[in-house]
Amino acid sequence: MGDTHPRPALRADQAIRPSLNLKRKPRMKRILTVVVIALFGSALTTWAADAKTNWDDGCAKCHGADGSGNTKIGKKLSIRDLTDAAVQGQFTDDEAFKALKAGLKDKDGKTRMKPVEELSDDDIKALVQYVRSLKK
Repeated sequence: MGDTHPRPALRADQAIRPSLNLKRKPRMKRILTVVVIALFGSALTTWAADAKTNWDDGCAKCHGADGSGNTKIGKKLSIRDLTDAAVQGQFTDDEAFKALKAGLKDKDGKTRMKPVEELSDDDIKALVQYVRSLKK
């Protein structure tokens, strides 16, 4: 006497390795998820420049590579020495963020520093922390 319940027909891959078939799909999903996360994460890392690069690209021309303001433009504009702890004590991180985001104007309304429009808020926050690291 045989089984009273007929078994469903197996596909070729199930007939060869039926025990692996049950584990295969969840494992593939996990592998695919890890690959997507890794690719996405590396793309974000590449896309968001680090604070030093942003400093070198947008700030060093006037403020100097070391933040001292000892450049031709820095001297002309009387830029403050950001390596000086006393100078850094004159502004908060929030004030620095706002200055970078909106730029700075003098009393006559003339632009002293252009806003950094191409940076995200997170990039600006990182740049503020980089400025803080220039203090000697």
